[in-house]
Parts: sequence; C-alpha cells; structure tokens
Amino acid sequence: MAKTDKITELTEDSTISELMEAAEQGDAEAQNILGLMYASGRGVAKNEAKAVEWYRKAAEQGNATAQNSLGVMYEEGRGVVQDDTIAMEWYRKAAEQGDAWAQTYIGLMYEKGKGVTPDEVKAVEWYRKAAEQGYATAQYNLGLMYENGRGVTKDEIKAVEWYLKAAIQGHNEARNALQK
Repeated sequence: MAKTDKITELTEDSTISELMEAAEQGDAEAQNILGLMYASGRGVAKNEAKAVEWYRKAAEQGNATAQNSLGVMYEEGRGVVQDDTIAMEWYRKAAEQGDAWAQTYIGLMYEKGKGVTPDEVKAVEWYRKAAEQGYATAQYNLGLMYENGRGVTKDEIKAVEWYLKAAIQGHNEARNALQK
C-alpha cells in the first residue's frame, strides 16, 4: 500500500486526534504517518519541522520507512539544516534492516560522493544488495555500472541481464537501455 493510501485509510477510519494519541503512546507506524502528513500537508497544516519530529520518533524505534524519510529530510534540508552525512546515517539504518530503497540510495550516495567519499565499488555493493531483492531501480543502476565499467569490470552481458530484470518490472530507463 502506498503511503498516501495509508494516510487516506487512517484519516477515514479514525480521527487525527486518535492517530495523534497512538503516536504519543509510542506507536511507530502512527508516528511515521504523522510525519508524512506534516511533510505533505495532507490532513494537517504542512510543517516540515513537525514532520522531522515525528519521523525521528518512529525512526528511533527502528521504523525503516521513517528512517528513509528522515534521511530525505536531512538530504534536502527540509525542516532541518541540510546534512548529507546525517542523511546517510539514517539511510544506513534502514538499509541494515534489508530495505531495498535505502540500499539503492546508499549506492547513489557512494556513487555521487554525497555524505561519504565517492566509492564506485561500494556503490555497486549496495546496488547489488537491493537488485538481488528485485528492486528495479537498483537493477537498472547496477546495469549502468556494468555497462560503463564503473566499480566493476565492464561486462555488457551482465549489464543486459540487469537491464532485463528491471525492464520486466516496467522500468522505462532499463527498457531504453536495452534498445541501444
């Protein structure tokens, strides 16, 4: 279920005050949903500082979605001072729980040198973790790394294999890469 569908479901099935009560009692999912609501302005007035506050409460309880969201807030400087190093710390916490989105994002951070020293070998390692879970964006990114010999030995066959896996899932950039 998409995050926005979850918000709609929660706001239809309960009042904001019930959601707030659950969050204040330590319910990590309710805290995460409140973070999303404040970040997007759905159901409440948009307030990125409050979004960060609720995401942090959920993230500190190990909620991987909140950890990712908190990482994004730090990376983009929304509700907090922009800090790629702190963003990377939160992405890593989610990635260590097996979160494929976070693993892919860590790969991107290493590839671009955001919050870390650029390291294409580490980027490939993180892309592979997510790609092996079937995450299409990571599969595409791994294909790019093989196609261009970045962080790995150049290998057109492996590039095509990863592009195919992503394309089968509807990843348009992977489909385009296969048509070259």
